[in-house]
Amino acid sequence: MASVQLKNLEKVYGGSFKAVHGINLEIEDGEFMVFVGPSGCAKSTTLRMVAGLEEITGGEILIGDQRVNDLPPGKRSIAMVFQNYALYPHMKVRGNLAFGLKIAGVAKPEIEKAIDNVARILEIEPLLDRLPKQLSGGQAQRVALGRALIKKPGVFLFDEPLSNLDAKLRASMRVRITDLHRQLKAEGLSSTVVYVTHDQTEAMTMGDRICVMQAGRIMQVATPKELYNRPANLFVAGFIGMPEMNLVDVAIDGAEFVIGGQRLPIGDHLEKRLSARPADAVIGIRPQHLSLAGEADGPALQAKLTNAEFMGHEVYLHADLGGQKLVSVVGAAEFEALGRDGILRLKADPEKLHIFDKADGRNVSL
Repeated sequence: MASVQLKNLEKVYGGSFKAVHGINLEIEDGEFMVFVGPSGCAKSTTLRMVAGLEEITGGEILIGDQRVNDLPPGKRSIAMVFQNYALYPHMKVRGNLAFGLKIAGVAKPEIEKAIDNVARILEIEPLLDRLPKQLSGGQAQRVALGRALIKKPGVFLFDEPLSNLDAKLRASMRVRITDLHRQLKAEGLSSTVVYVTHDQTEAMTMGDRICVMQAGRIMQVATPKELYNRPANLFVAGFIGMPEMNLVDVAIDGAEFVIGGQRLPIGDHLEKRLSARPADAVIGIRPQHLSLAGEADGPALQAKLTNAEFMGHEVYLHADLGGQKLVSVVGAAEFEALGRDGILRLKADPEKLHIFDKADGRNVSL
């Protein structure tokens, strides 16, 4: 088992394009850390620097107490699982699992014992004598996991490992990988995981903590719950959560918000949380926290219904508020009871509102 530290880590291409901007991060021994962000944010580049597959331009990487900047991948106590599985096509599953141990000079009886143990953990015993071309996507991914697991590394590195699977298989593999992590941790075995994905569902359901990246910078590192409830900035607020958080431009006039010509009181609860009162602000409210208001509910926003997506037990209401878009998630029964005039009265839970400074994106309501 091992911790991972990134200290002022930088990556520059061609002498001028800075892909990674001096990031700092500590990953605890046994932690499941997920890097998430849009395509091109340098999350895979960062992972490849940890693996030794990408040269470091500046800064340091420590695995455990060892500085690994100049060590080749084979000396870093890591095992990597790729998006394309990287199985040897001419070797059966048994041979793929054994290959790394044979290269390391492990005795044959120990190799067979290790194969049996990994096959049992991953439930791939019936696959041991198949070639990779005879495996389904999910089976091939389990074999790739097994090839990493059998090495007993200090750190497991995953680079978009589920991207090639269909939605149903991705869901089952998410559970399998997190179950495996818990099992290894309970048995006192190597269990530090660094996992890269662009899929926020994977990040939110798998990570102990999540590192959100944008354009080679870390935007926030936190638990899934904290990212959802306390986004540090506009980028994190808009990236985490499905449907996306509503982000609406507002002006602050005294004790009121001015939104599309409508006024709403800021309220004492939110007023106490504000660390600043930016002239140009953005209100953030998740669709799940924006509900239909009755006449007795007091001040509410009026918006024009533009679309309704039926999702089974709930409905996504899309609305227009003075040219700005809003989404509200309501129960199917609530939707059926709506009037048909196309006008929605919407209220926001004041404890769930976020206020961002439009100039620098900071959440000033934490």
